[in-house]
Amino acid sequence: MALILHSENGQGKMVDFSPLFFPILKILDRYLLTALSVATLMGVALLSLVLVLGNVFKEMLDLLINHNVPLETVLSFIAFVLPFSMTFTIPWGFLTAVLLVFGRLSADNEIIALRSNGVSFTRVFYPVLGIALFLVGVCFWINTEVAPKAQYAMLTSLYRIATSNPTAMFQADEVVDQFPDRRIYVGSREGDLMKNLIVFEIDEKGIPSKVVFAKTGTLTSDMQHNRLLLKVQDAHFEQRDHRQPDQVDMIRQGITMREGVFPMSLQKLFDQKKREKPLSSHTLQELFVELAKPDCPRRLAFQVEISKRFSLSLAALSFALIAVPLGITAHRKETSVGFALSLVIAFGYFFFIIVADTFRNNANAFPVILIWLPNLFFTGLGIWLFSRLARR
Repeated sequence: MALILHSENGQGKMVDFSPLFFPILKILDRYLLTALSVATLMGVALLSLVLVLGNVFKEMLDLLINHNVPLETVLSFIAFVLPFSMTFTIPWGFLTAVLLVFGRLSADNEIIALRSNGVSFTRVFYPVLGIALFLVGVCFWINTEVAPKAQYAMLTSLYRIATSNPTAMFQADEVVDQFPDRRIYVGSREGDLMKNLIVFEIDEKGIPSKVVFAKTGTLTSDMQHNRLLLKVQDAHFEQRDHRQPDQVDMIRQGITMREGVFPMSLQKLFDQKKREKPLSSHTLQELFVELAKPDCPRRLAFQVEISKRFSLSLAALSFALIAVPLGITAHRKETSVGFALSLVIAFGYFFFIIVADTFRNNANAFPVILIWLPNLFFTGLGIWLFSRLARR
């Protein structure tokens, strides 16, 4: 940068201010990178604590207190949930950080000082863009690899609970429905002794083929055969006809037994969980493998899930484009204003993503395109606000 200074005799002299100008930019870059990084980390930590850990403890508190599940198991649940939550908290935390930092810069008139020194809004945006692109890469890695694997590990943790502490699954006045071929109701418990049990055996069509009423029962593990053994005492049962299970008049009743054993396959439990694996638990590679199958029954749903992974990964960039001009325009240094703006923007963005995801099986709604609309809207709005601010 150079200026022409005129002396009293009218002669001009060019003075180069570049050696003074570039150190200012370096200081600006370091300042913005540090401030945004610290604020983003604090925002992500706070949002994860409030939005995730609170809900996790709400869901797991019953397991911890009433189901005698070890604290280590609950902590593992939390560890599995956190990666999935960071899909939302990382871009949201970054959005909050940008609004707070640029709101404070604008309120302290530092933006005006930079503009008076010839620093354009585009140049100020460079550090923000660098962090945004870095977070896009981090979010893409989490969305496509880390979060799906963590969520699947959380779903299969039921299998580990059943093998390590099977009695934790059978609680008083509750129905155990995790096993595909059994439904078990436990009336009460005294330690490991279960009382007033009702055991339903379910056939392939989901119809109860046998109902057993037992006064007491105990549970043991048979890890050699990968199963649980439910031993009941003082029981009687009714048996449906296997050819016509719907015929009530063909039910055989009054069959009693002093003691009986009902095996429950843990492998069937695990296989069922594996078959019911939700789309959000598939890695990106697994989604493409399923989509490549010619007979893929849920092709549209897989396409929407892939688009959703890419769309959510770009949230940090969309938020950066809209947060910088909004933070400068707000011209407020109060933290509450930044949090309020981030809440409105993030809620609108993620709410639309969730609503669009509900149409994943409706081809008439064009869900593959619909899932991209939040990014297109916020990016377009951010570019318009940015260009408008730059012309001022």
